[in-house]
Amino acid sequence: MRIALGVSYNGQPYQGWQSQLSGLTVQDRLETALARFTNQKTTTLCAGRTDSGVHGLMQVVHFDTPVHRSPAAWVRGTNSFLPRDIAIQWACAVPESFHCRASALSRRYAYILLESPVRPSVEAGQVGWAFRPLNLEPMQQAAELLLGEHDFSSFRASACQALSPVKHLQQLAISRRGAYWRFEFEANAFLHHMIRNIMGCLITIGQKQQPPQWITQVLQARDRKVAAPTFSADGLYFLGPRYAPHWGLPDRTPAFDALP
Repeated sequence: MRIALGVSYNGQPYQGWQSQLSGLTVQDRLETALARFTNQKTTTLCAGRTDSGVHGLMQVVHFDTPVHRSPAAWVRGTNSFLPRDIAIQWACAVPESFHCRASALSRRYAYILLESPVRPSVEAGQVGWAFRPLNLEPMQQAAELLLGEHDFSSFRASACQALSPVKHLQQLAISRRGAYWRFEFEANAFLHHMIRNIMGCLITIGQKQQPPQWITQVLQARDRKVAAPTFSADGLYFLGPRYAPHWGLPDRTPAFDALP
């Protein structure tokens, strides 16, 4: 049978999602826990790989297994073998036609940023940091210019393995609560470091070092060298993919309510 899981994790201690020889990744920890629970080697596929330090509120994975357990048993049993900073939120049996990556309609991220002259302390590793004041209006103007289908080569890491740099950015919403800024992104797919590179440009504009129209020049250049430096991974959260309703999978987890 094919099982889909919704997984949340604090990415700070891990070298990203994807399995590595070091074993210090979220995928390695999850597959080790599944193997201990089922007494069988289990290989998972994920909806979207995350980098070192990036957090996941609802990473979706799937795997095939001959082991039959109830959804609640998959959650409780596997969580008993996971470290405290990784937890399965839900489990669902899905048809073999479901694929966590290929079946996704879009993917969602949020970036949480602290604006303060003093660096984060209690929330260290959980938020990005801007020590200069930010202005909402120019960032919103720049965000509007990025919406739609574009070649995002200027925001693409050199190590990116995507077949095409053309992506459709469906949403880039910016809001503020107290000292905390929230940037929400949704697209059909993202390039490696795409959000962190966009964040670097938005903050440059928000601090009035460049006008909003500069983002169009960066986009049209299709050259990573013309964009701002890659911003910190600390405040980046993978909110998970969206699927068609007929799959019957949850759209969010309680961890969503923890973000400003």
